[in-house]
Amino acid sequence: MAGDDDHGGDAGDRSFDTTVAIVGGGPAGCAAGVFTARDGLETVIFDRGPSSLRRCASLENYLGFPVGVDVETFLELAHDHATRAGCRLREDLVESVTALPDGGFRVDPQDGDPIRARFVIAATKYDGEYLRGLDDDDALFVTDDEGGERFDREYPDRRGRTPVDGLYVAGPLAGCGDQAIIAAGHGATVARTLLGELREADGFWGHFAEHYDWRRKVENRREEWVDPERWVERFEAAAPEAVDPATVRRLAETYADEYGGDYVEPDVADRRAERGQRRLAAALEDEIILDTVDEAAILERANAIETADSKTE
Repeated sequence: MAGDDDHGGDAGDRSFDTTVAIVGGGPAGCAAGVFTARDGLETVIFDRGPSSLRRCASLENYLGFPVGVDVETFLELAHDHATRAGCRLREDLVESVTALPDGGFRVDPQDGDPIRARFVIAATKYDGEYLRGLDDDDALFVTDDEGGERFDREYPDRRGRTPVDGLYVAGPLAGCGDQAIIAAGHGATVARTLLGELREADGFWGHFAEHYDWRRKVENRREEWVDPERWVERFEAAAPEAVDPATVRRLAETYADEYGGDYVEPDVADRRAERGQRRLAAALEDEIILDTVDEAAILERANAIETADSKTE
C-alpha cells in the first residue's frame, strides 16, 4: 500500500499532499498508478471528463479477454486494481497544473480542494489544456490541420519524459496511439521511467536503476543470487569511479534484499491465485456464472454449504 516513501530526495517531502498526481483514470493512468503505488509512492488518480473508452461498445483486442469485455466491467476492474495497489481515486476534473517555486506542482480540480504533488503524470487523451503555463505555449501546443490548437504529442519523449522537471505524459496524449492495451503499456512504461529516475537519485546506476515489479516462485531461486556478497562483487565491478566503496556496498545490499523479496512460497502463490480468480468472478453477473458452471459442481457446492450449516446449528 502507498505510504511515506524514501525515494529520491524530496519525493517523500511532507510539504506535498501526494507524491504522484495522475490526471486521467483510463488504461494509461490506472496502469501508471498501479506501478507507482505498488512501489510505495503516494498516488492520487483524478478521473472525470470526456472518455473515448466509454464510447466503445466493448474491448475486443485487450489481451486476457478472449471474446472481449464490456467497457464498464473493464474500468471497474482497472479502478479496483489501482485502489487495491494503494492509489486514491478522485472523481474530479483537473482544470490546471501549476509549477511551484521550490519544485513540484499545484493541481487544481474543478470541485474539490487543490493538492500539491511532487510529480504529475498527464494521462488524458483529448486535452492537455490543463498543462498550459508549465512551458512556453509554442513548445506545448501546435496548430492542427483544421486550424485549431492542440497539445503537441511530440513534446514528451517515448518514455513520457518532458523538459519540465517532474512532469510526465502517458497514453494517447503522448502520441502512443488510441488502443487501450497500448495506452496501458505506455502508462506502465512512464511509471517505470519515473521510478527508475528516483532510483538513480538514490545512487543506483545503469540497469540496477531499472524498476521491476514481479513475483517469482521460490523453487526457482538460486541461492547465489540472494547472497549479498555476490551482489557486492557485481556492484563493485560495475560501479562508476565517483561512487565510494561504502555507498557501493550499501546499494548492493539493498539490491540483494529487493531481489530476495521477489520470491514467494507456493502457499502464498496459491492464495494470491485464488484471490485473483474470486475478484474476477465478483465482476460477473450471478446468472452468467451459473450458466457457465457445470450443474454437478453447483449441486456439490450447495450440498457442501448445507452440510456446513447443519454442523453449526
